[in-house]
Amino acid sequence: MDAIVSVTQLSALPADAWAAMLAQAGEQSLPWLVAAARQGVPRAQAILAQRLLTGDGLPADAEHAVYWFRQAAARDDIEAINMLGRCLENGWGVPVDAQLAVYWYRQAATLGLDWGCYNLANLLMSGKGIAADRAAALVLYRQAAGQGHAKSINIVGRFYEEGWEMPANLAQAAVYYCAAAVGGDFRGQFNHARLLLDKGKPQQALAWLRRIPDSATPAFMANLRSWLRISPLAVIRALSEEAPFQP
Repeated sequence: MDAIVSVTQLSALPADAWAAMLAQAGEQSLPWLVAAARQGVPRAQAILAQRLLTGDGLPADAEHAVYWFRQAAARDDIEAINMLGRCLENGWGVPVDAQLAVYWYRQAATLGLDWGCYNLANLLMSGKGIAADRAAALVLYRQAAGQGHAKSINIVGRFYEEGWEMPANLAQAAVYYCAAAVGGDFRGQFNHARLLLDKGKPQQALAWLRRIPDSATPAFMANLRSWLRISPLAVIRALSEEAPFQP
């Protein structure tokens, strides 16, 4: 490891350079991560935790992941702070504790992390671990959307479409859904396609619908198949039979 990069060099590496460095390192990256994490490099601790959580290159171990997220969060790694909230909200390696998840999300949001804003806003919408407050959630979604966070952009579009905390404005909703679709959010792609169909543009809608399987969850895909099958347009119904849309 030292012949390529030292722990001292790793500790000085900017956060946005880690992904490129690890990609270049390939299979050799794990020993680097472990060594740097043990030496107290917070970005290495956070990335090692994520790999332990997902089983990326080593056996999945959620409890061990939480340990390293805590180590990185104690050293102010903003993404680790947010991920502690995720672990607590979902019970990954720790008992579910929505109130404590709110605490960590709020820290991440205060530090300006788009995902922290989004996750805290979701809890404010649902009233999970905190009193429901849709207006406060909108402020956070807008903050994340301003940073280009595609999922938040889509939800701001939903606020416009539904008339939540503002007069309904379908034209403005369409602008946000388009931006979310371009940003890669599968729900934004669906909403953008849905409004294109309403405007009588099925071919444009099909192009966006075909992008959804690349990133959508299995639950969303199941709902999407049902929606496609009851479409009044034969070309949309036929989409549900294409391979990417099959369970």
